[in-house]
Amino acid sequence: MNDHIKFLLNGELVTLGGFDPGLTVLRYLREQAKLKGTKEGCAEGDCGACTAVSATLENDVVVYKAFNTCIQFMGSMHGKALFTIEGISTPAQPHPVQKAMVECHGSQCGFCTPGFVMSLFGGYCNGAGGDRKSVDDLLAGNLCRCTGYRPIVDAAASALSLAKPVDFDGNRDALAAALAEISAPGAVRIESEAGEFFLPATTDELADILAKTPKARIVAGGTDLGLHVTKRHIQFEALVSVAAIAEMNAVVAEAGGLRIGAAVTYETAWPHLEKLYPDMGELIRRIGSVQVRSSGTIGGNIGNGSPIADSSPVLIAAGATLTLRKGAERRTVPLEDYFIEYGRQDLRPCEFIEEIFVPRPAAGAVLKAYKVSKRFDQDISAVCGIFNLSFAERDGVTRVASARIAFGGMAGTPLRATACEAFLIGKPWTEETVADAKAILDRTYEPISDARASAGYRRLIASNLLTKYFLETTASKEFRLAGRLEEFTSWTQ
Repeated sequence: MNDHIKFLLNGELVTLGGFDPGLTVLRYLREQAKLKGTKEGCAEGDCGACTAVSATLENDVVVYKAFNTCIQFMGSMHGKALFTIEGISTPAQPHPVQKAMVECHGSQCGFCTPGFVMSLFGGYCNGAGGDRKSVDDLLAGNLCRCTGYRPIVDAAASALSLAKPVDFDGNRDALAAALAEISAPGAVRIESEAGEFFLPATTDELADILAKTPKARIVAGGTDLGLHVTKRHIQFEALVSVAAIAEMNAVVAEAGGLRIGAAVTYETAWPHLEKLYPDMGELIRRIGSVQVRSSGTIGGNIGNGSPIADSSPVLIAAGATLTLRKGAERRTVPLEDYFIEYGRQDLRPCEFIEEIFVPRPAAGAVLKAYKVSKRFDQDISAVCGIFNLSFAERDGVTRVASARIAFGGMAGTPLRATACEAFLIGKPWTEETVADAKAILDRTYEPISDARASAGYRRLIASNLLTKYFLETTASKEFRLAGRLEEFTSWTQ
């Protein structure tokens, strides 16, 4: 195994070894590289002040990703190019997004400004559009307390509407060549007095490391585990990153569905899942921010077992299964069976999630995903309700042929409404049927009251979301003329 990592920092090759496994990119930049432009604001990946941009080779194409350096571990930078605010311009020639920020007066106190610039830089390099929706999505992970955002949005629209060059420095081919040279396969083990950091190149190596190092914690995007370091100040004895394992970072389309490696990020999985289930794409759009989605992984979100993780209920409703591996042994479990109770999952010692399989929709199926939260962007669900029903005509009546319903935020785990599903199958799809099904839903869940919502609110929303699904799937001309769908939608959003 190699005892160091290699990466490009603002174009310069860096070889780094012997570091604390919990060393974050932000700490490295400020304390070791002495690049102070990247700021620490929240230390939990919410405010965006620490945003930097990485570049990787994906199918021989350079792809730029904005990410939160405060919760990203330094070992994950192996084989990548890292850009900070200091490396995207010269004093004589600011980058177009920097120039737009100056011309539009997009900075006041300046603390958040480097993060905004780097988010815009990442979007600029990836060809993001300058329309308001694209700008809002791009900047959802960056907070500012001075400007009111209007001048920053103006700067974004101005810079991103420009005709873009091939690359921000006209040297994409050279960057691709440099990345190819440092991203050669091979496992890495970094040892220090603080602990060990492993970077296996294959799932076989991962399985072997976990067998020999039972205390090792797997880290994927770091969007959850990073907070254990920055907020709880935990010192991990050993971390194992899955960032360099090709098969765990792949999405494979098959006749029956999609195989998604557990290390695939939201950003990578998004277009593939959206093709199967359009509402999945819209739900992923509201998970975190660009920075979070470019780092956070599907497998990691499932693995931490959170009852309010948005990806779990939608994948459960789609009928997803997990492949779990320990050593050379693999087993497949339905996703809903992985969650046993709050804080407890069906994961044996030294076992890990290898992949997620998402089946294609059944004939006549309509999947709708509803996220109810206090804010549209950057917020955790109070209730996340997913309905995946298929319908068939029989004797001139539309009946429910199959049903999968799952909720997040309604129990100690993401949970299917199996009693409600069983009741619906075979029933005519009518208001009377829905009313009876709502009563069953109300008896199924026992939500808690917390800062996001009361138990009563959650129960009411859960049953009303079934009404919304009914109205949307029966939105004929008569329904629209009556104004019922429009009225219902307006007060449930």
